[in-house]
Amino acid sequence: MPLSKVATVDTAFQRVEVWKSDNQAEFRVAGAIHAWWQRDRFLTGLAWDNLAAAALLRPAGPPRSVLMLGLAGGTTFRILRHLLPEVELVAVDIDPGIVDLAREYMELDATRIQIHLGDAYKWLHKNKRRFDVVIDDVYLAGKTDVFRPHAWNSRQLDTLRDAVVPGGLLAANLVTGAGHRMMQSHSRRVLLESFPVVRSVTTPQSLNETLVAGDDVLSGRALRPWEECFPQRRDRALWDILQVRKL
Repeated sequence: MPLSKVATVDTAFQRVEVWKSDNQAEFRVAGAIHAWWQRDRFLTGLAWDNLAAAALLRPAGPPRSVLMLGLAGGTTFRILRHLLPEVELVAVDIDPGIVDLAREYMELDATRIQIHLGDAYKWLHKNKRRFDVVIDDVYLAGKTDVFRPHAWNSRQLDTLRDAVVPGGLLAANLVTGAGHRMMQSHSRRVLLESFPVVRSVTTPQSLNETLVAGDDVLSGRALRPWEECFPQRRDRALWDILQVRKL
């Protein structure tokens, strides 16, 4: 069933178009799909698949705790909740408006996330906890495109690393299309200078890559057993085409 636009909502930080059908919803921001939900499926072939897969590449085993900076509609965490029913999911998002929309249209509360509202990096500077996986997906919305608020500096990277347990992983979503390549190159360089192993997780249909860094990061072979956790054939096909390569 095709989607139709049912609302346009101006939150404090962005204009969100809500598109939905009986069993699916999308949030569109600045011309891009910002969050996705489907009642019977989990994967999209887009950036959220990369992020969820990256969280499973920890050599010590599946994460018991994951922190996400930039929650939006919770698409990545919905995948991880399906795969890891007992994992602790913690998220920080600056925009209470989009969180409220996700509760209304994407069954966000069913994902059982501990949500903190506020600037993710300011929250992180005050944070004293460590997590098995930390995901940085902080993007803001401009008039025609999304953008990272600023490149990582050494202080920010140290703060991110301090939030990761020994043997854990730091993952970051990066847009790869025109206008984003300088940020992508900078982020790659910073991670390669700071971690022994960095891998790139991509899927063919997406203009995104996830960089995942740590003392060690598993190869793509580690993702294969998870494919059978998805009941829908379309989800299994999308999981199968995920690509992991070492930088």
